[in-house]
Order: sequence, then C-alpha cells, then structure tokens
Amino acid sequence: MSDITIIGAGLAGCEAAYQVSRRGFTVDLYEMRPEILTPAHKTGLLAEIVCSNSLGSENKDGRITAAGILKEELLMMDSLILSCAESSRVPAGGALAVDRMRFAQKVTERITNNHNITLIRKEYTQLPAMTAIISSGPLTSDKLAENLRSIAGERIYFYDAVAPVIMRESINMSKVFVTGRYGRGDDYINCPMTKDEYSAFYDALTHAERNTPHDFEKGKYFEGCMPVEALAERGYDTLRFGPMKPRGLVDPRTGREPFAAVQLRQDNAEGTLYNLVGFQTGLKWPEQKRVFSMIPGLENAEFVRLGVMHRNTSVNAPAVLDEFLRIKARDNIFLAGQITGVEGYVESTAMGLVAGINASLLLSGKNLRTWPRESAIGSLINYLMTTEPKHFQPMNMNLGIFPAVTGIRGKKERAEFHRKRALNAIREFVSCL
Repeated sequence: MSDITIIGAGLAGCEAAYQVSRRGFTVDLYEMRPEILTPAHKTGLLAEIVCSNSLGSENKDGRITAAGILKEELLMMDSLILSCAESSRVPAGGALAVDRMRFAQKVTERITNNHNITLIRKEYTQLPAMTAIISSGPLTSDKLAENLRSIAGERIYFYDAVAPVIMRESINMSKVFVTGRYGRGDDYINCPMTKDEYSAFYDALTHAERNTPHDFEKGKYFEGCMPVEALAERGYDTLRFGPMKPRGLVDPRTGREPFAAVQLRQDNAEGTLYNLVGFQTGLKWPEQKRVFSMIPGLENAEFVRLGVMHRNTSVNAPAVLDEFLRIKARDNIFLAGQITGVEGYVESTAMGLVAGINASLLLSGKNLRTWPRESAIGSLINYLMTTEPKHFQPMNMNLGIFPAVTGIRGKKERAEFHRKRALNAIREFVSCL
C-alpha cells in the first residue's frame, strides 16, 4: 500500500502527486478515464485541458498581472504543470498557451515514469480511510460526489462552457487581419465587424437555440467563463466591451478600429487550429455553425470542436475546509483543484501544489504551515477561508484578493509592489519547508 491516495489525475491531482513523490512518499493516483469519460474530456491522457488552451497572462514587457505572479511562484516551487506548459507552449502574446495534446502527453509521461507514483485506471468512489487528496475536478463523478457530500455538506454548482476550435486553413484571410491588441505582436487573427454586421450577428446569437442544463440549478454560470450568448443577453453593447472589444485593434486596411471584433488564438503548436477567444458557448451544435459562420472570415470555417456546456462542482470552501485545504470533518483528507472553489487552470494547479506539500508535511509528522498572506497562493487560500459562506463563489487569481496596499497610487506601481512582496514571501516560505 502506498503512503497516500490521490483521486483524480487532472492538473491539480498530477501536481499534488508530483509534489508528494519528490518528497520521498509513494502515491496511488486514481484516474477513471478512459474507462469512464466525462462530458468534456475526449482522451485518457492525464491533465487534459478542455475549456481553453490558455493558462492565462504572464509578466512580460513590463506588464504585471496577478496570474503572472502566481505562475512565478509555482515555477519557484518546481511545479510539474508549469514545467510541462513551458515546454509545450504556442504563441499567444502576453499569455501562456499550450498545445493541448503535447501538454497532456508530457504530463502523462512525467507521471507514469515516476517510480514513486502508481497510476491506477479505475473509478474511486469511496472516501479513503488513510491520508488522501481528492482532486476529482469540476466533473467529479456522481458516486464520489455523493460520498463527499456526506461529510462536506453544502456544495455549489455552476455551469461552464467550452469555446469552439476551427481549422486555420478554412479562415478567409482576405476578410481578417493579424495583430495583437495595441500592436503587441502578431499572435491573434482578428475578424472585424461593421455595425450592421454586428447587429445581425447579435440578433442571431440572442435568438439561437441552446442546450438547457438539466441538473441542479438552471442557468447558473461562473462570471469568469460566461457563455457568449448569456453575455449577449445583458445588452447590445455587452460583447463590444467584452470578448468582442475592438479597442486597440486597428485594421491596417482602414486605419481604424472596427465596430466590433472576434479574436482567434492559436490552439496547437503547428498553428493549424485556432479557438474563438471568449466564445464559450452552450448553443446547440447546428446553431453554433450557423451563427458563428456569420463572423467575417469564418463563412466557410471548418469546426473541429464545437462548444459544449458542462457542470462544474466545488465545495463551499469557507464552510467546509480549513486553511490547509483539509475537510474540517476529516482532517486527513485534503481537497485540491477546482473542487476547492478556485477557478482556472493555474489556480487549480496551485491548490494541487498546496495540498501535495501539506499532505507531505502531515505524512512526515511535521506541523502544517500557513502559507504567506502576501503571496498569490496565500491570497487565494485566504479568499477561500475568509469569504462569507452564504456569498461564496469560485474565484480566479486577481490583484483584488492580495493584501491591501496604501501609499502607492499608480496601478502599475501597485502591481510591481505586489509582485516583489509576493515573491519575497514565497522565497522565504520555501526556505523553511
């Protein structure tokens, strides 16, 4: 029998398993795929990502973001997921985007070649009696979810949506232009719209037939990953201030910004696939083809993946978890990943790293340590612990959850201060582990 059981081999589970293994402990890592597939996953590879190929913004060219700070912290702590992402990246301007297949293959290889980790392809439905990490993700199987509910109590359901992916060769390049926002690089294909084109598209989108969520609660979405049709319902101009924002996109053929624009981002290393940025959707598949083919340049687009909508599951973290990501009712069971109440690939990875390190300390008989509040990781944990339970909802990494800063007026200067303070805090924390 191994020292610890980890349930779920997504981003968080693989990260947790790696962190435990590198500290000398043995791991039984359970993954139900490909024996049992989810509505969103297509392969049996570990750490398969489905919503977007982007792992968020980086700190580049003098621009500092909360997501970028989080990535730097993870790299400082020898993150498996960040290492594999760096070696399978594709161009995406100021973001870290990966070739999905290459990334999943690299993670799978690293896990299966690790002599301290035993990968078991089987659904795990019971709650382990031994020290364990549950990292079953937002698509936790019903059986395991019900057993988890017996000790975790209240849960939150919300709906997430996946954006379509098209073949680059099917794009009508005579109707689009290539540039990043404000001329930063050339990593995006931009589909410009006139006011008339946008109005026709908006009307078609808001009247298109949708798939309806059937379980738990109808139409409850996470704000950071709203289906494009749900955003459009909020008003005519909502998309023009969101995923179709034209600001900073000057069409070289006109010398002006278009009325609206759809951005396409490279989805694989070869550059043959592109995804529609911000176009997560729950429209029925024939409707997706009809409506999205109205976008200039996509009249004959070949869709290799259409959008799907699926249920995400997370616990009510402030009511269920302690500051070490343990279930309060079972202090030998840790949660990791999106099920903890964070949202986003890198955020989920971070919670896997935290759970893995904390579980290793527990196995070593050492005291668990509070993660520094000034760090990005510590700020995420603090959000999970201190939010009023009745108002809790999943959260992405953002500068607003860092400790408040006084006496620094500029946004850029505050971001730089957060970064320096966070990395210093993590550096000191790591030295004492």
